[in-house]
Amino acid sequence: QVQLVESGGGLVQPGGSLRLSCAASGTIFSINDMGWYRQAPGEQLELVAQITSGDNTSYAEFVVGRFAISRDNAKKTVYLEMDNLKPEDTAVYYCYGVIRRSSSNWYSTYWGQGTQVAVSS
Repeated sequence: QVQLVESGGGLVQPGGSLRLSCAASGTIFSINDMGWYRQAPGEQLELVAQITSGDNTSYAEFVVGRFAISRDNAKKTVYLEMDNLKPEDTAVYYCYGVIRRSSSNWYSTYWGQGTQVAVSS
């Protein structure tokens, strides 16, 4: 079994910062891409940022220059540093990992349970 557990969400004022973490655990042979999606109330799920196993990153246009994704492969953890937060960043943030459980399995995508980020004065 594979689990992804997020932490670091909360309430912050506009212009503030938060750091989200997502740790993968369980039977893991290797991890390929990891990343973050978000879903605001009444809106569709949207990609925020992703990072490859080789540390190549990509971002949604609406977070460029404000958010930074990184990973610690030894800890099987992906991070999302969020600066200059805006009210429109309010959403539930979900992490994902493309994970291979053993050498006899292929990669599957696993998801965290989500963490709430609220930006309000």
